[in-house]
Amino acid sequence: MKKWKIPFNKPFIIGNELSNIQEAVNSGHLAGDGIYTAKCSAWMEKRFQASKVLLTDSCTSALEMAAILCGISQGDEVILPSFTFVSTANAFLSRGAQLKFIDIRPDTLNLDESLIEDAINEKTRVVVPVHYGGVGCEMDTICAIAEKYNLTVVEDAAQGVNARYRQKYLGTIGHLGTFSFHETKNYICGEGGALVVNEPALSERAEIIREKGTNRSKFFRGEVDKYTWIDVGSSYLPSELTAAFLYAQLQEADTIDRRRQKIRDLYRSGIRDLAKEGLIELPHVPEECRSNAHMFCVLLNSGKERNSFIEFLASRGIHAVFHYLPLHSSPMGRKICGDLRLPVTESVSDRLVRLPCFYELTDSQVETVLSQVHAYFGKEFNGVGC
Repeated sequence: MKKWKIPFNKPFIIGNELSNIQEAVNSGHLAGDGIYTAKCSAWMEKRFQASKVLLTDSCTSALEMAAILCGISQGDEVILPSFTFVSTANAFLSRGAQLKFIDIRPDTLNLDESLIEDAINEKTRVVVPVHYGGVGCEMDTICAIAEKYNLTVVEDAAQGVNARYRQKYLGTIGHLGTFSFHETKNYICGEGGALVVNEPALSERAEIIREKGTNRSKFFRGEVDKYTWIDVGSSYLPSELTAAFLYAQLQEADTIDRRRQKIRDLYRSGIRDLAKEGLIELPHVPEECRSNAHMFCVLLNSGKERNSFIEFLASRGIHAVFHYLPLHSSPMGRKICGDLRLPVTESVSDRLVRLPCFYELTDSQVETVLSQVHAYFGKEFNGVGC
């Protein structure tokens, strides 16, 4: 594996991660739903004003649980963007759904809410807004359409933990929401996620699905004298080691958030001159959204330029990446939906670059990246002035 001077991402320890893990080991309970799992859920319920948060072993698992809770069956249709990670699609496809990919907005790179209504038919059951880069989709419009057509809204807020739309936290606005705590996210535990249940009527079943389709959680709370298999489900619980690590990160959420916001501001300040000259394009954050600064990305003017830009940075030890390859044009996507064209998605996918962005990235490293970005365009970098 290549050793980068400035990597794209770097996992980090900020507080009591290791001592929490030691305490979990000493407690004699390493399986799921121990004290740290409960602490993580309680922290998120309080912080995000969520009805119920269930910690999971990944955001993929949370999405799979959401698909089950939506009652998806063979032939039902789900509206979602093609510009997303494959888990968003797989969760519903595996339940028998037909996927209806629609295009994204060119400014926020989020699901284009103006295209939803035309994609709805008598088979449509769910719409999945994906909050790209921790910037909220236009949720008022999406929820109004969903209510009009009796659709379930599942927020894919994998990148949106602790971000807000009109003062509401992403993941808490639709009927269900999903979070990720993968090592590339703002708050990490290696692999991990959470399902946010905003519809109280779904809470009990969500708990059962998460526990392999049993009422085991009720048994451990003393609500039943034995537990048994009563529904579909799987093993979606994280171990206590994962939860112990995550809880330490959540306790330092504000510190992490402030640092990521600073990194984002340094980048924006230092790259604004290139955007003004039309050499790059910066995604837009609407006034009603409060981003969690999950990533810093730029759009080049062509796919060819994007590739040479990444190669240029790599030659200087800086790891920048592209993100995503559209699902509709993948081999599996073509099998599902044929020769579908989504022009904005395809253009963005060809031109987008993500620059290094992680908690321990220093101001000096940000300036180094900015200096080399300017060098690519033959421009002088005069430093950042926030």
